This record gives sequence, C-alpha cells and structure tokens, in this order.
Amino acid sequence: MFVQDLAPLGGLGLSALVAVVPLAVVLVLLGVVRTKAHHAALIGLAVALVVGIAAYGMPVGQAISGALQGAAFGLFPILWIVVNALWVYRITVRTGHFDVLRRSFGRISDDPRLQALIIAFCFGALMEALAGFGAPVAISAVMLVAVGFKPGKAAVVALVANTAPVAFGAMGTPVVTLAQVSGLPLEQVSSIVGRQTPLLALFVPLLLVIIVDGKRGLRETWVPALVCGVAFGVVQFLASNYVSPQLADIGAALAGAAALVALPMTRRAVPEEVRAQVLTGTRTATLDRPDERGEVVRAYLPYALIIVIFSLAQVPPIKKLLDAATWKFHWFGLDVHGPDGKAVSGNTFSLPFLNTGGTLVLIAGLLTLVALKVAGGTAGREWLATVKELRFAIVTVTGVLALAYVMNLSGQTSTIGTFIAAAGAGLAFLSPVLGWFGVAVSGSDTSANALFGALQVTAAHQTGLPADLLAAANSSGGVLGKMISPQNLTIACVAANLPGEEGKLLRKVLPWSLGLLLVMCLIVLGQSTPVLSWMLP
Repeated sequence: MFVQDLAPLGGLGLSALVAVVPLAVVLVLLGVVRTKAHHAALIGLAVALVVGIAAYGMPVGQAISGALQGAAFGLFPILWIVVNALWVYRITVRTGHFDVLRRSFGRISDDPRLQALIIAFCFGALMEALAGFGAPVAISAVMLVAVGFKPGKAAVVALVANTAPVAFGAMGTPVVTLAQVSGLPLEQVSSIVGRQTPLLALFVPLLLVIIVDGKRGLRETWVPALVCGVAFGVVQFLASNYVSPQLADIGAALAGAAALVALPMTRRAVPEEVRAQVLTGTRTATLDRPDERGEVVRAYLPYALIIVIFSLAQVPPIKKLLDAATWKFHWFGLDVHGPDGKAVSGNTFSLPFLNTGGTLVLIAGLLTLVALKVAGGTAGREWLATVKELRFAIVTVTGVLALAYVMNLSGQTSTIGTFIAAAGAGLAFLSPVLGWFGVAVSGSDTSANALFGALQVTAAHQTGLPADLLAAANSSGGVLGKMISPQNLTIACVAANLPGEEGKLLRKVLPWSLGLLLVMCLIVLGQSTPVLSWMLP
C-alpha cells in the first residue's frame, strides 16, 4: 500500500517546488525550446516518474502502473473518439462530398462577413465537435481562402472562431478528461462549462465581423452576428446541461447556422465595394459548380447520422443497455491511499465499450459507408491512414495523460494545489488563466485539463471555493489559449499558405485572446460570489 504525503520533503513549499518540475519541463520544452509535443510529453513523463519515485516514495511498480493507466485512458476512450471522428471526415473528402458541403455554404450568402460566420464559426464548430485537435482551423482557413479571403485574414478568422466550441470538442473529449482526472461527475463539470463558454459565443461572432470588415462590418452585420451567437450559446447551454456534452457543439453549430439561414438579410445583395475590399484573394473556380439535391443531402448525411445516434444513446432504456457493456475493474498493481488513509478512486478503471463517443461515431461512420457507397477496403485504408496521420498526436495525448496520472497518484498534484491555495478567493479570478496558459503551450484543452484539472480541485478544497467551478474554469479559460498556441498558429499558416508568418499571426490574435480571457476571468470571479452565483446549477 502506498499512502500519499503532501510534504514528503519536510516543508510544503519545497515539496511544491519539486512537484512542479515535471510540468515546468513540459512547458519549457514546448514554449521555449520549441521541442516537438510528443517528445516533450515523454520527457515530462520520465521526470514525473523520477519525482514520484525518488521524492514522494511511490513504489516503482505502482508508478509505472499508474502511467500505464493514464496511457490506457488516453487510448480509450479519448483517442478512440478522435480517430473515428476524423475518419468520418476523411471519408467525406475521399468521396467528394466535403466539396459539395463547401459549395452549399457558399450559396447561403455572398456577403463575406456572413461567410466568415457560416464557415469559420458554425462549420468550424461542427468540425471541432467531430474532430478537434487543429482540424477546424485547418479546414476553415482552406475554405475561406477558397471563397476569396486574403490568406492572412482567413487565418486570423479561423483562429479566433475556434474558441467557444473547444471545451466540448472531439465529442466532449476535454470535459470527459477533466471529469476523469478531477474525480468530479461528468454531468456536473459539463453543466458549469456550459454556463461559461456560451457567453463567449455572444462576443465571438461580433469580433469576427470586425476582423473581416472593421467598424462597417459591425455596423451592417451586427444583427446576424448576434443572432448567430445567441442561437449557438443557447443550444450549447441546453445540450451541455440537459442532454449530453457530446452533442453540445453539434447542436450549437447547427443552431447558429440555421439562425443565419433563417434571416432574410443573409441573402441580400452585398455592395461590390465591400466584396472588393474584403475578398482580395483568388476565388476557387470550382466553387460555383452546381450540385444535385441528392448529392447535397448525402454531404450532410454523416453529420445527421451522428446527431441521431448520439441522441438515441441518451434515451434511458437504450442508455441503460449501452451502459451494461462497461467493464469496471481494479487496475493491476495499484493500491494508492490519500493522506487521510482512504483508497483513491484512481485505483479503479472503467472501459465503456458501447456508451462512449468513439463507438457511437464508429457506428455513424459505418452507416455513412453504406449511404455513400464506400467499399470496405477503401474505408479500412482511410482508417489506417487516419491513425498514421495522428501518430504523433497519439503519442502526445497518451504521454500527457500518463504524466497527469503519475502526478495525481503520487500526490504531486495535491501538493501543488495545496500550495497555490494561498491565493485564497483570488484563485477564482486566476483559475481560467491556468487553463489558458496550459492550452497556449500544449495546443490542447484536453491536455491542459489533464495537467491542471486535479490541481484546480485540490486548490478549491483548500480555499473553500467550489471545486466544480474552478475545474470548469480551467477548461473554459483554456479555450482562449487555443488561438495563440504554436501548434494552431502553424496549422493556420500551413492551411492559408503563409509560410514562416506565425509571429505576425500571433501579434494579430493575441489582443483578442487576452481580451476574451479577461471576460472569462470576470465571469468566473462573479460566479464565485453572490453576484453571479445564481448562474451555477
């Protein structure tokens, strides 16, 4: 049996200084040395094992076993979701239906300011819901350039738009990870995040029309921008609180797009001088190619199938049946107890074979193959190609989660959390900053939640603040670091054909990132006091 000690080196301050070394190594390697993410994750894991064994006295076998459990959680259900979601997207590209989808967006409106909302905010959110991990920025930037946006503007719009949906991206992966590492119920975490990020949705569409066309853009299109943001935010709140976190972004993205389509002003003619000033790039020649109605229906079908299947999975009898196919067991080699002597929840592990996002997306994908008449061999090759494309991301995610589990099980995270609890009530204001910093460095809200989720809970318990509020704030603040992460900046530059302009792009998006972060900090601070505490469940 291993009993955690919060101050193994005699004093809490010294112990916290040593405990933070694995995190510091990862952040320095990523942010300063510019090491590749998968290398940084593995080096950080090695340091966490050394600190856990040498400083905290965790038995070697249990430390390694804890790392393996974290890696296993990274593979299933986390990466199981990502691989299958990206596979469905690749199938639509392979069959040409993604191009059909792109052309259908271009026909909704010829106003470039509204096209930014449709493509980057709404469809980008749908891509975030299904794949995440940089895919929405790349796809949105390419589509914006295709409709004529200047590459630099397309990249900025794609980055800023990729904020509000991130916490529920990749079929809810960030909040699922947050619930797992923090020990809080998924419904509880999802509910609070769903009362924070929807507020961002009110601001982001307005910022996008400003980025596209300045004050004139805001003056002439603030109504559709606000309507789109309200529709997105309301549905994201309702889905995350009362339906399923996996459906939050899908429903919100569709609601935002539907709200735009329903507005008569979306289809009004746009003065040519607006198009001339905004669309200074080269419009893709194939954009105006006509498509048969059946092809358009088939282009939307994969996403409709995902919505239907996830919705059915929430029906109580079906949910109960799916939950029955869950294997919960004591993880081999672990016998960890907290400082109070009670066994920690990390000793057990669950494998939900059916009621997990990855399996449900896989089912939708198999039905998509039938509908789009894709041969089994082609589908298999695309699935393997997806795994190959994500190979470095797979190493990164499993490495980061292995590191997080070692730190949590050895007691390192609890030590750090107890130490930073000295910030007292001010921690509510600073908690989103921690998530923001984590995502800015790692490029992933999932990774930031894995690294800091348990730390936020520990600090909350020490200060008397709501643990679920600070944990949720880590994820909600993290979404605002996405646009300035080196990983996403590079993806945007590659997609928009802006080689070597990451620094220039960073200078353009940093003010938006910091401004929205301040808004989120004030929201969380208000929610920790009677001023906005009524917003919490």
